[in-house]
Amino acid sequence: METSTTITDMDADSLAECGRYLDLQDLSNMAMSCKFLKTVAYSDSIWQRWFSEHCPLQMPSTFSQASGVRESYLARRTALRQFKFVDPLAAKFLTEAKPFNHLLLDKNNNIIFSQGSMIQMIKMGSVFSGRDFLVTLNDHKARITCMRLFPLSETSLFRSETQDEENFLVTSSCDHSIRLWRKGSCQRCFRGHNGPVSTLSDKLLGDGSGKVFASGGEDGTVRLWSLSSNGKRGQQALKATLYGHTKPVKLMSVAGHKTSLLVTISKDSKRAMLWDIRKSQGTLKTEPVIELDGHVGPVTLVHMDPYKIVTGGPEDDHISVWEVETGIQTNTWVCSSDEEPNYAGCSAMAVNGCRFVTASCGKEDGLVWFRDFTDATCPVSSFSHEDKPSSSKFWDPQSYSDTENSDD
Repeated sequence: METSTTITDMDADSLAECGRYLDLQDLSNMAMSCKFLKTVAYSDSIWQRWFSEHCPLQMPSTFSQASGVRESYLARRTALRQFKFVDPLAAKFLTEAKPFNHLLLDKNNNIIFSQGSMIQMIKMGSVFSGRDFLVTLNDHKARITCMRLFPLSETSLFRSETQDEENFLVTSSCDHSIRLWRKGSCQRCFRGHNGPVSTLSDKLLGDGSGKVFASGGEDGTVRLWSLSSNGKRGQQALKATLYGHTKPVKLMSVAGHKTSLLVTISKDSKRAMLWDIRKSQGTLKTEPVIELDGHVGPVTLVHMDPYKIVTGGPEDDHISVWEVETGIQTNTWVCSSDEEPNYAGCSAMAVNGCRFVTASCGKEDGLVWFRDFTDATCPVSSFSHEDKPSSSKFWDPQSYSDTENSDD
């Protein structure tokens, strides 16, 4: 009779030796598979390697003797991320006495900042090795309005696994141009806006290697640009122009759950617009799939997840809730109580799954209002745009029955 051998038939020491070559995510997956492998994944020999590679000057013995090597390593890792130390490696750099418009820090410890039309990059790896560490990028001819870092691995520019951690920089400017930077120089220039370019999307849009990025301009248009086009000036890069805003576009956000969805907001606008780029590819002119209208004053706050879009602004004492697929307004929620009428608008908003919190500022104090729908039982029967409810109403969860077990 033949018997099969499984991984759990190996002795723990042999498995631990193999586990020394796994990363943290793989070790976590291993620990969740079964009790035996969890014991192996927690063994000191595996975590001693992490100490020796990532904390060579900090030995486990300096931590509580009662905890194992794994607990000591994770405790130090957490403390580092909480800045619970007084002796960090520090470096100061003097620059020109000009306002800083933007500041970025990438995974490779490169510091990127803009002052006026100039971009400067400080390569920290070169600072401590004595090499030239300052790179100046000055191709823009006017003030830089936005800077974004995008992962190279998500584009057709990706060539090998050695580029897994590499990003590329995209900047927009009042000189009407957008520039893509790599390896210390401008690789592409995108032109098409009839005026200053005011903002860029916070993520790439689309799937696969054909992803695009979006820009918003003072001309009120939203434009989609291909990263796979040829030509340094990017004449063939414009994939679509989205019309709908009548004022300069100031804010745009890409949905994390569906990267074809883009929300844009223009200056002093009382509405936001939702675009689906799948309906925009192949045409140079399109319209928004949804207009999220109805606010008092400009919309400056936006949240989007698989179920809803939530919008608000500093002059409106209500936030609005919309279905993400249809754009139908399902509810509004007041940010200040009737007993305290002196709070002005919605200053800040945070949404997490079935919970949200708003903040409003009054003449004498501020108001933070938390709501949790986890155990809500009274669904919205109907909603009128003129009727702005201020108590327990929300959309019918049955409309999302196919994903009703999701917490997002």
